[in-house]
Amino acid sequence: MGIITRRGLGAGLAGLGATAAMPAKAQQEGPWPARPVTMLIPWGAGGSTDAFGRIMAQHLQQILGQPFPVDNRVGANGTIGMAAAARARPDGYTIILSPNSTYAIAPLIYQTPYDAERAFTGAGLLASMPIFLMVNRDFPARTIPELVEQAKKPGARLTYANPGVGATTHLAIEWFLQLSGAPIEEVGYRGGAPAIQAVLQKEATLVAMPASAVLPHIQSGDLRALAVTTAQRTPLAPDVPTMRELGFANFEVVEHLAFLTPAGTPVEILRRLMDASRVALTAPEFRERFASLAVTPSVGTPEAWPAYLAAETARRRSGGTS
Repeated sequence: MGIITRRGLGAGLAGLGATAAMPAKAQQEGPWPARPVTMLIPWGAGGSTDAFGRIMAQHLQQILGQPFPVDNRVGANGTIGMAAAARARPDGYTIILSPNSTYAIAPLIYQTPYDAERAFTGAGLLASMPIFLMVNRDFPARTIPELVEQAKKPGARLTYANPGVGATTHLAIEWFLQLSGAPIEEVGYRGGAPAIQAVLQKEATLVAMPASAVLPHIQSGDLRALAVTTAQRTPLAPDVPTMRELGFANFEVVEHLAFLTPAGTPVEILRRLMDASRVALTAPEFRERFASLAVTPSVGTPEAWPAYLAAETARRRSGGTS
């Protein structure tokens, strides 16, 4: 896909598709799950969605007694993986772990090979994660104002690493650039891990990434977090200011993660999946691992999904990004 313009991003923030329809139930082969359940992740290994998904897969296997192998399908802001999932049988043995940039924003930017409104059923929201704006530890700017000043110097050519057109991280940086006027150019990468490596190796100046993918690099000092995009500071990096504190009024961008399934998956399976997910995200024996990713559990239900998606639709139509 070509590079999306800022005008196009504005359009991408303007609306979302309607809630997926629920076709007739598929026939089941016994109590679910009776065999391994594929967790399709439409983003690459090493990124934020993948890091969260692999921990979830381990815990769901413990809780439900069947393996949850991860299948990464990468490309086009997750739409390649979603297209593969749309072709799967609606029997509960293919589930999709997707960020909001894929299930909510991508259909506005890409000509998807599936009907975004009808191809999937939302099992429920799982969690949210803060996003950090970061530079390499050797970059001279130590604050967002200093970064803007560096970018505006005569002859400066700063770049940012974009893991996917239309991703929440892409929108976060573009919103920052629009508000600040900093002339920082985009360089595209295939997923979060390559984008992070680009900044670690000084191929790019700036990257925005959810906490789960970058906390070790922030804690080691290899990446310097200049700001967090949530409304409040995160306790895992309490010294990092919010964009709102830095003068960017109403700035809030949050990565949401949810489970979806091929349309027509029986609601009883969806409920069992979300019940197990609630145990995984809130049980004391699992909580520490998710806390290390700065994950905030917000486990929903199949019944609550339409209202959540309607709220997302209203937020995009009003120009919000959180």
